[in-house]
Amino acid sequence: MQLLHQIYLAALTIPGYTTALPASPYQPSVPHLTWSLKSTNSTQQFRGLSPVSDKVVWVSGTSGTVLRTTNGGSSWSNISPSFAPENATNFQFRDIHAWSAESAVVLSIGEGDLSRIYVTSDGGKNWSKTFVNEEPAAFYDCLAFEDEKHGLAMSDPVEGKFRLIETWDGGATWDIVDPQGIPAALTGEFGFAASGTCIEAAAGRWYIASGGVDPGRVYGSSDGHEWKVSNTSIPGGPAAGVFSVRFRDEKYGIAVGGDYEKPTGNVDNAAWSEDSGATWKKAESFPGGYRSGASWVPGRSHVAIAVGTSGSDITVDGGKNWHSIGNGTFDAVECVKEGVCWASGAQGRVASLSYKHNV
Repeated sequence: MQLLHQIYLAALTIPGYTTALPASPYQPSVPHLTWSLKSTNSTQQFRGLSPVSDKVVWVSGTSGTVLRTTNGGSSWSNISPSFAPENATNFQFRDIHAWSAESAVVLSIGEGDLSRIYVTSDGGKNWSKTFVNEEPAAFYDCLAFEDEKHGLAMSDPVEGKFRLIETWDGGATWDIVDPQGIPAALTGEFGFAASGTCIEAAAGRWYIASGGVDPGRVYGSSDGHEWKVSNTSIPGGPAAGVFSVRFRDEKYGIAVGGDYEKPTGNVDNAAWSEDSGATWKKAESFPGGYRSGASWVPGRSHVAIAVGTSGSDITVDGGKNWHSIGNGTFDAVECVKEGVCWASGAQGRVASLSYKHNV
C-alpha cells in the first residue's frame, strides 16, 4: 500500500518539475509545485476567490472591487458593482461564489448595513442588491452554497448565537435562520472574514469555523438549522482560532488557522477529522505559519493546499502532515476539477497551481 501511495503521489507533478525524494522510506513523496502569478493590474486585497474552471475565475476584495477572467488570468475585467447614490468603493467584498462566467454572488462585510449581498447573472454588467443587514450587532463574514439555489451566509454572534441567513433561490432573497437550533456561542467567540471559508458546504453537510476563544471550534449541521459544536486542537484567542474548515466528503475534513498577528507561528495550527467534525485530531507536522484558507484538490483524495500571509503548504496524507510549497503571501485558495488551484491575496496577487490532468 505504501509503494502504491508513493507511485500515485509521484504522478502529481507539472511539466518541467520532478517529484521530490521522500525524506525517508516511510514518508510519502511530495511533488515540487510552483505558483504561477497572473497580472491583475490591481493593488487591491482579494480575500474573495471563486474559480469556476481553469479559465474562469472571479475575485473580490477591498474598495468594492470585483474582477473576472475568462482566459485563465491572461487578462482581467473590472466588473465591480456601482450604485448611485451609494459608493460601492466603501465596501469590502470578502467572499464571492460563482457558478459560471455570468452568475455570481458577492458578500460585503462590516458592521450594520456594510454587511450586504449582491447578485449578478450577466457577468457583472448589472448587480442586484439582495440583502442589507439591519441588525446593528451583526457582522457577516462569509457565505457558502451547496448547489446553485441553496446557500447560507454567516454573521458573528447576535444575542449569544451565530446568526445565519438562508437563500433557496441562488441569493435573490434571504431569510434569517431560526437560532433555536444553534448552540450558544462562548463569550468572545466569532468568525474570521479572511478567505470566504469560515462556512463550508460539502457532501450534504454544513460547517462553521470560529475563533476568539481557546480552543477554536467547529460547528456542524446536516441541514443548516440544527447544529452541534466541537472543540479543535487549534489554539484560539483575540486574533486566533480556526480560520478555514473544508471537507472532502461527508466524513473527512481539515481545519487550519493560527494567529494572524503571528504570521509565522506554526504550533498546532492544523487539524483533521474523520467523523464529520465530531472530533478533531491535531496534525503531526504543521503548515509553516498562520493559514487563512484551505482547499481539497478534487480527484486527489488526500491532497489539499493551505495558504496564508507567510506562505503556502500541501498535505498529501489528508492533513496529518504539511509541507511548504512557497513563501509568497496569499489569503484564499480554491481548487477546481480541472486540476488547477487558484490563490488570491494582497496587492492584487492572483496565482494558479497546476497538476497534470491524466493522473
